[in-house]
Amino acid sequence: MIEVKELGRTFGSTRAVDNISFSIAKGDIVGFLGPNGAGKTTTLRMITGYLPPTSGEVAIEGYRASENGKALRRLIGYLPESNPLYEEMRVREYLAFRAELKEVRRSRRKAEVGEVLEKCDIAEVSNKLIGNCSKGYRQRVGLADALLGSPPVLILDEPTVGLDPAQIVHTRQLIKNLSVDHTVILSTHILPEIEAICSRTLIIHKGRLLFDGSVEELGASLDAGQSLILSLDADAEAAKDLLLAVSGVESVTFLDERDGGPRFSVVPAEGEDARRAIFKACASSDIAILEMSPRRVSLEDAFISITTSDESEVVQ
Repeated sequence: MIEVKELGRTFGSTRAVDNISFSIAKGDIVGFLGPNGAGKTTTLRMITGYLPPTSGEVAIEGYRASENGKALRRLIGYLPESNPLYEEMRVREYLAFRAELKEVRRSRRKAEVGEVLEKCDIAEVSNKLIGNCSKGYRQRVGLADALLGSPPVLILDEPTVGLDPAQIVHTRQLIKNLSVDHTVILSTHILPEIEAICSRTLIIHKGRLLFDGSVEELGASLDAGQSLILSLDADAEAAKDLLLAVSGVESVTFLDERDGGPRFSVVPAEGEDARRAIFKACASSDIAILEMSPRRVSLEDAFISITTSDESEVVQ
C-alpha cells in the first residue's frame, strides 16, 4: 500500500530526515511517534507530496511521487497540524468548495459532503460559520475535508492537539472507526494516543527511524529483567532487609504503602528468577505476600529508552 524508501530531506546543513524506510499495509493504523522536532511533520509532508524529498522515494498503490505526484496525492487525505480553514465560510459551504477543488464529480458532491458530515458527526453545525465553531468541531471539519474524495490513505498530523478530554476521546474513536475503510498514519508525540488507537508504531528521533513494530513489541523492547512489584504484610524496613537478603535479588526499591503493606520494586540479578526464593524467605519469616506481579514496562519507558539510545539501527 505505502512504500517509503531511503527518504531524506536537508534544509541547508541540517539533516531533518535521514534516509528512513518503511512500508504500511492496507487497513493499518500506524502511529508515527517522536518528540517535537524529530522530523515527523517533514516526513509526512514528503509522503503527501507537499514537500519534495532531497533523496529517496514514496510510492502508494504503485504510484511513485517522482513519476506521478498528482495521482499519488489523489490517494491521500491529509489533516495538517495547523488545520487551515476558511473561518468566514459555513461548514457545509466550505466542504462543498473543497470537494470542487478536489475534483469530486459534480453529481456526487452534495451526497459526499453529506456523507462526511455524518461520518465526522458535524451535521448539526453544517450551517454554522467555521469561525464560530469550537476547536473540537473545527478539527472534525478538517477531518471531513480529508475524507472528501474517499482517499484510501489518511495522514493525520497531531489531530487531537488542543482538544479537551471529551473531544480527544471522541476524535480517537472516530479515527478507529475510519480505519475500516482507510489506511491511517497518525503522527503524534502523545504516547497514550498510540496505545489507544494504533496497532503499529514507528518512532523517529533526530530524523532517524529507531523503531518499527507493534505496540506490544515496543513495550517488550525494553528488558525489564523480570522485575517484580511486591507487597508484604510487614514493617517496611524489616521487609526491605528481608528481600535484600534473598539470594538472587540485586536491588529493592520502596514504592509506597498500599492495602495494608509496603510495596517494593524488586530487581533480580541478571539471569535469575527470584520468585521462589522470595516466597520461601517470606514463608520462613511468617510474612504474608499481599502482591507479587511482574513489573509492566510502560510505553513511556520504552520510548525514552529508544530515543536516548545511541543505536542508529531500526529496532525490530
